[in-house]
Amino acid sequence: MTQITLHNTRTRRKEAFTPIDHDNVRMYVCGPTVYDRAHLGNARPVVVFDVLYRLLRHVYGKDHVTYVRNFTDVDDKINARARDIQARGDTRDLNAIIRSLTDETIDWYHADMDALGALRPSVEPRATEFIGQMVGMIEGLVAKGHAYAAEGHVLFDVRSYPEYGRLSGRTVDDMIAGARVEVAPYKRDPMDFVLWKPSASDEPGWDSPWGRGRPGWHIECSAMADELLGASFDIHGGGIDLQFPHHENEIAQSCCAHPDAGFANFWLHNEMVQVEGKKMSKSLGNFFTVRDLLEQGWPGEVIRFVMLSTHYRKPMDWTEEKAREAERELSRFKSLAHQQRVGAPPEAIIKALSDDLNSHGALTCLREFYRQRDSVSMAAALDFLGLNLGGMAYWKDDSESITQRLEGLSEVLSALRKSAKSNKDFGPVDDFKRRLVSAGLEVRMSKEGVELVPGPDFNPSKLEGLE
Repeated sequence: MTQITLHNTRTRRKEAFTPIDHDNVRMYVCGPTVYDRAHLGNARPVVVFDVLYRLLRHVYGKDHVTYVRNFTDVDDKINARARDIQARGDTRDLNAIIRSLTDETIDWYHADMDALGALRPSVEPRATEFIGQMVGMIEGLVAKGHAYAAEGHVLFDVRSYPEYGRLSGRTVDDMIAGARVEVAPYKRDPMDFVLWKPSASDEPGWDSPWGRGRPGWHIECSAMADELLGASFDIHGGGIDLQFPHHENEIAQSCCAHPDAGFANFWLHNEMVQVEGKKMSKSLGNFFTVRDLLEQGWPGEVIRFVMLSTHYRKPMDWTEEKAREAERELSRFKSLAHQQRVGAPPEAIIKALSDDLNSHGALTCLREFYRQRDSVSMAAALDFLGLNLGGMAYWKDDSESITQRLEGLSEVLSALRKSAKSNKDFGPVDDFKRRLVSAGLEVRMSKEGVELVPGPDFNPSKLEGLE
């Protein structure tokens, strides 16, 4: 069996991955808070963990991997967006607006992530479907002395968990010294965090031993992971921005709720996304949603290719130059692979990805397949990497049409060459050949005939008028 190695954030080293149960490899990834379109940074963990999901399914079997990615559909940001909608004239009550908003946003998210070639997870729970499990976990933490009620809130007692800070590598005192948050008067310690909070009469709320209210963000993931994957599971993932406080808090409350279990054995975090070398920011005008890029004409395969070009543990920089190069490379790869049936992924691709998801190495394999004109490996690799969406969707013509055009142009050049041999005028041959080369084609002429091969800068649009 293929040995997968992954960098474990918690131990800060790369380790051989061995699942708790080979028949049910379990992974949890933090999903979106659903109140707006997913931006480019939201999409990166989707692509990263989609690659891992594909790899795990290949190694352990499609029916032996459970992938959970949640939707946070109860949150202060959602409430704030719903109030804005209400203020603009929507006459529905707040809860009706929230349900409509979260439903619509989940539909957007699915459409956008589908466009990036991401497989749907095994389970996509909504937080609001697991309120009972959250209340039960909080009750257990209070009973064990790890949480306390105060002024309608329930807070986790950070000092009750000595391991707090291990994931992020910081001590509680260091965190307090660097904190810039206003400390609520009912907190015993500035770092204590909310498990339950009261809800206003018009806000989403549920009955609990501490009054009508709603859960804090951190307890949501702990309760859903526990219910769907168990107290111990294999992999927990997300963006590096979630390492602290979200994942740190998840570990604390989950390990205190189940002291004999280990929660997640492996923690994986992807780095952040930049745009043209700068932090993505609305104030800088470089903030893009996935839908923005799709509507600008960048196909999902191109966006995915750019993301895979950088190792997940390094910052990824989205630039138009990278996107254009990705589009050119994909067009070359697909021109080679389009007539082949998809088979098992090449061993070189599996080997690269098994080394801590070395997606850059996997793309290097694609370039080697292209150099060797290995269409069988290319087709299988593109499919496995999720780069075969829509066939040749990013070309003006589909791949079959492009092939037919190149065959037709080969016949034209062959006819011109035949005429030139008779009349000794090679000017038309040279002129036609120059125009083919300017379109990015390599022209191979031999006794057997003429072959046109797309090169690195092949642009089908430049073939217009040549037939």
